[in-house]
Amino acid sequence: MTAGALLVAGTTSDAGKSMVVAGLCRLLARKGIRVAPFKAQNMSNNSAVTVEGGEIGRAQAMQARAAGLAPSVRFNPILLKPGSDRTSQLVIRGQVAGSVAAADYMAHRERLMAVVADELASLRSEFDAVVCEGAGSPAEINLRATDLANMGLARAANLPVVVVGDIDRGGLLAHLYGTVAVLEPEDQDLIAGFVVNKFRGDPALLAPGLDQLQALTGRPTYGVVPHHDGLWLDTEDSVSVQAGRIVGDPQPPRGHEWLTVAAIRLPRISNSTDVEALACEPGVAVRWVADPADLTGADVVVIPGSKATVADLAWLRERGLADRITAHAADGKPVLGVCGGFQMLCRQIDDPVESNAGRVEGLGLLDADIVFAADKTLRHWDAPLHGYEIHHGQLARCAEGEWRHVGIRRGAVFGTHWHGVLDNDAFRRQWLTEVAEAAGRSGFVIADDVDVAGRRDAQLDVMADLLAAHVDVDALLGLLEHGSPNRPRISTSLNS
Repeated sequence: MTAGALLVAGTTSDAGKSMVVAGLCRLLARKGIRVAPFKAQNMSNNSAVTVEGGEIGRAQAMQARAAGLAPSVRFNPILLKPGSDRTSQLVIRGQVAGSVAAADYMAHRERLMAVVADELASLRSEFDAVVCEGAGSPAEINLRATDLANMGLARAANLPVVVVGDIDRGGLLAHLYGTVAVLEPEDQDLIAGFVVNKFRGDPALLAPGLDQLQALTGRPTYGVVPHHDGLWLDTEDSVSVQAGRIVGDPQPPRGHEWLTVAAIRLPRISNSTDVEALACEPGVAVRWVADPADLTGADVVVIPGSKATVADLAWLRERGLADRITAHAADGKPVLGVCGGFQMLCRQIDDPVESNAGRVEGLGLLDADIVFAADKTLRHWDAPLHGYEIHHGQLARCAEGEWRHVGIRRGAVFGTHWHGVLDNDAFRRQWLTEVAEAAGRSGFVIADDVDVAGRRDAQLDVMADLLAAHVDVDALLGLLEHGSPNRPRISTSLNS
């Protein structure tokens, strides 16, 4: 028997598709329904290592957690990791399969669509339900011919589609109407209805607009999900990571001093979620920064991962950030580099793989050298600490001391290839103790009750609760069982 499946699409990137899918997975799992998430094709540099030793989008790992499953390459068979504005690393079933340019992606579509169709059919044969997530927006009709994740997937698998819109952005009713209107008639047939996300205020004021939207499109709005400040962990990609933005919802310090963290917003940032564990701590304020002046007064500087280490290192120098980071370290203040950020802290980088730049000088804050290898390291660690590695750069020479089995350190400068290492509560508390001392924050008190894994699960429960309270879940279950109901087509000059 083939399981029911539906596709959650969005009016834009960062509309909340990932969290709606995660919430549905958690909600269905609570009901005893064996559910799996699926994103046919993801474009993101935030990734995670799976049980098979491959990599998938981090959002799909989060959705798997919501469904009570271990992350698997089956849930995100095609991953594109942008390395520049025009080329991306292509990852198929968790393994690197080369690089592709946007202009020649059409040549890969048939092969990739076969992979997608095979994985979705396999999941539908094994689970009771599959909740699929779209990518970007189905209204990107310029990309329809190569689409694998939105209407291309929905049409191929005959999936009902629910379109999610972020009302915080403004113009939502036009976005929802326009998303349907620009589609081909056969694609319109699969659009079942809408979900409004991140609403603030009185829903009664929105109701007349939703009634008019239904009159115009013939499609209902299944629910209006209110904005909730607690939904910020495990961001899908860099769209929501903007310079100047505070990470999460900072809680008051337990002592009389704050610890401020400046996280560098690199152009090709990857696994930006590594700093989220710090933002869970009371009295720790994490802000994304992109200008030298933003480092003034910061206690800790974090250089996160990068999909283009050499190019982002050059950007640090061009912006004047490299000099400020070096001066920060010279004052004895803490600096942490994760993955690509760690590689930038070293003396020399030899990269014939990612940038083809050969040997370039690093920041020299760690007496170590990096050499890029053709094969990517994909490794998951479970004991004594949890974490994972995703990198081409290898530590070729090191004169520094070991940093608790996960990396190296020189005074208050720390470097690690491990993603997620700060999610380990005891490890993070010990590290915060050390960096607070180095930063001269004797009034900062480490909390002993922060459980990052618990926070992640609590967030999934919050999303599930919001959907249960504000969305017609029975109607969505009906879509899973019966498919998309017949809806009228919207005639426009684009699709008539």
